Amino acid sequence: MDTGQVADLLRDAIGVVLRISTPMLLLSMIVGVVVAIFQAVTQIHEQTIGFVLKLIVVGGVLLMAGGWMMDTLLDFTRQVFTLIAS
Repeated sequence: MDTGQVADLLRDAIGVVLRISTPMLLLSMIVGVVVAIFQAVTQIHEQTIGFVLKLIVVGGVLLMAGGWMMDTLLDFTRQVFTLIAS
């Protein structure tokens, strides 16, 4: 394996990480902003509200998109092992 292949592999790994983590991060950020606005309007400053809602959203995303995430990771892993074998 030369340095070009290693650089391509690292770039692909970062791309896979971004594709897998983006749905969870974006939705938890949106929930955080909505909860912050709600708390500012109602003057309820309870920290667990935001945490619990974010936890539920991330769990829901994992349940709905977990198969796609696993397929993406398996495809990348197969690509890495094929590259190692050659």
